[in-house]
Amino acid sequence: MKKLTGILLALGILASCSTPREEILKVYNWADYIDEDLITEFEQWYEEQTGEKVTIIYQTFDVNETMLSKIELGHEDYDLVCPSDYIIERMLMNDLLLPIDRDFGDTPDYTGNLAPYIVDCFNNIEGFGKNANDYAVGYMWGTTGLIYNPKFVSAEDVKSWDVLRDPKNAGHILMKEAFRDVYSALLVALNKDAIDAGEKDLATICFDNSDESIKMVEDYLMSFRDGVCGWEADFGKDQMTKEQAWINFSWSGDAQWAIEEAADMGVELAYSVPESGSIVWFDGWVIPKYAKNVKAARYFINFMCKPENAIRNMDVIGYVSALGGDYILEQVSDEEEFDPIDVSYFFGPQADSVCVNPIMYPEKAIIDRCSMMHDSSEERTRALLEMWSRVKGDSATGMTFVTIVCALLAIAALVIFLFLRKKSRRASARRRR
Repeated sequence: MKKLTGILLALGILASCSTPREEILKVYNWADYIDEDLITEFEQWYEEQTGEKVTIIYQTFDVNETMLSKIELGHEDYDLVCPSDYIIERMLMNDLLLPIDRDFGDTPDYTGNLAPYIVDCFNNIEGFGKNANDYAVGYMWGTTGLIYNPKFVSAEDVKSWDVLRDPKNAGHILMKEAFRDVYSALLVALNKDAIDAGEKDLATICFDNSDESIKMVEDYLMSFRDGVCGWEADFGKDQMTKEQAWINFSWSGDAQWAIEEAADMGVELAYSVPESGSIVWFDGWVIPKYAKNVKAARYFINFMCKPENAIRNMDVIGYVSALGGDYILEQVSDEEEFDPIDVSYFFGPQADSVCVNPIMYPEKAIIDRCSMMHDSSEERTRALLEMWSRVKGDSATGMTFVTIVCALLAIAALVIFLFLRKKSRRASARRRR
């Protein structure tokens, strides 16, 4: 898929050399986050709907902050980007987004297919006087939890985040290299009693980045950091499929991918959101303030909200569309493979007992104990990063030290060997002379 993206980008750049900017749509999205056939299909669909031509230049990023810096500092003229929830907050705060006009003339407004749950969640994004639903349209969403290997870790164990602290799992744990996700999920879990007692609010808990809360999460992370065998941005799911780790703090979409890949390799994996609580996350389409082709950007968002296109995206990338409705429910239901669960929060009251994938659509009881991730001020973000650096800074396990010592000894032996060989050759040369 990445190879195809490169080809599409190269073709787009070549075409743009002779194409007016108003006929170009510059899209900046996460890598491997779309059915790429839809990119070229949109160009034809757009012309059919508007009578106007458009050529897409499609680029990808791997980190929210990389995308943000290009727009905020570089004033890049991307017409459409797909940030995560907390970055949408930051872009709203810094006045970097344009409102999305959903009047498409004779073309139906497919954005109305968004699940009410997603709309409600976007209402809870901090908009600094603006409603995020006016500036963003949900694309994909999911939960944060634990991928695990039932051969080594039981389903009972992963009902609690404390499975990460169990000494028997030391050296077999992978943590996501995502400080805000880790902090937010553990903050919810560590405040479970206070939330249950009504002393703290689940909906707003993740706004808390006080020194006290950061210290609480840091202490928890420190309690098992020596058992972490890797801090990963993307390789964790692959490591799990190869049984090179037993537990991976990860996202539900990665979990679904890993479970399917592992099954093809004869390895069983599963996914759990601990009962003490976690977070849900969201990505959404937005139009940056420096966009040059706002009309095509709006139509692209609308095109992505067609139910059949949402299903295609889900089939290709493994993540879950923000769209609800009867068509989506019908397509994702499978009575032969899944037990009935309550997903009425997403599909409505008629879906209080339906057979859907519980990783992609967690049951209501799980969602009821999840909060949303939020942005922090620059000062508080710095404090979180400093905490993260302290946690990771001395996370080497005993085995790591053994490996390092062995490597140093091997290097020393090699240096001595080369020195002695060189000395021997010099002595032989002198004898020959």
